[in-house]
Amino acid sequence: MSLTLDTYRLLGRSGLRVSPLALGAATFGTEWGWGAEPDEARKLFDLYVERGGNFIDTASTYTGGSSERLLGAFARDNRERLVLATKFSTLRRPGDPNSGGNHRKAMFASVEASLRRLNTDYLDLLYLHVWDAMTPVEEFLRAMDDLVRQGKVLYAGICNVPAWQVSRMQTIADLRGWSPLVALQTEYNLAERSGERDLFPMAREMGLGVAAFSPLAGGLLTGKYSRADLTAPKPDTDGTRKGFNLANGALTERSLALADVVKDIAAEHGTTPGRIALAWPLQNPDVTAPIVGARTPAQLEENLGALDIEFTPAQLARLEQASAISLGFPHDFLAGERGRTMNSGDLTIEPRR
Repeated sequence: MSLTLDTYRLLGRSGLRVSPLALGAATFGTEWGWGAEPDEARKLFDLYVERGGNFIDTASTYTGGSSERLLGAFARDNRERLVLATKFSTLRRPGDPNSGGNHRKAMFASVEASLRRLNTDYLDLLYLHVWDAMTPVEEFLRAMDDLVRQGKVLYAGICNVPAWQVSRMQTIADLRGWSPLVALQTEYNLAERSGERDLFPMAREMGLGVAAFSPLAGGLLTGKYSRADLTAPKPDTDGTRKGFNLANGALTERSLALADVVKDIAAEHGTTPGRIALAWPLQNPDVTAPIVGARTPAQLEENLGALDIEFTPAQLARLEQASAISLGFPHDFLAGERGRTMNSGDLTIEPRR
């Protein structure tokens, strides 16, 4: 059964309903050398919302603040029905040490700026964007709780933080009666599955919904690269995603082989590799919503086509085999025969449902 943008899902342990695909607004504005001009960004917003989409993701520093400003203008007439997520902690002013980080001063200043740009008096979801490994977790959690109690933030989330820190934070929040974390944003796609080692099990146990960014692996899974690119001169980033992928070494023989499997399955469906790659995290029960980024309405239409993809068990098995990673110790040991028999012998014990 295919999905639609108005087939809503609950976000983590909250009662908040969000669409199964989130719209990433990092493409709103061209200050980064790519992205959508305001008129095109408006078309992206309208297309997503008209299809029933309600979950839109941005950050305080995306496109120098233009992402939030444009989103605020577009959302003015239907603010209440939208779930607007933004982030704080990335450096907002070069040279000012307190304009970034996870501490209370940075959080409050960033939130006030985001509220102004988004033309709203509350944020549905505020993420900590990047862990600074310096701010005490109690300071971050209490400051977030204060914003929730003030009504400026409704729900708290977190990105780019080790699983053990997130579980520690959630435990502290629960014990002290502070606002819990309800969302985890992390990279997840067929080429990047390391979240399955610790982040996903932690999110299940601690009640965080997962929003997956870069579901197409920066375009690596769309079939636009060839093996000739492996030997091409690696440029400095030239403002394009392709230049970024070539420069940072993301293009490998493994990723090309994986893209070949995706292309084969796309041919079987009579569709595009991008839709197959995006449909894969959609079927994972650990993922609440992949985040799609598009620069044109045609690209967004292409992404939305992933909602119609239904895999056969054999196709899922091929994708699993091609993209599989080792979970490492202790996960592989505990899931293996030796780990099971040490605990249970030859008994059959059904896991808790």
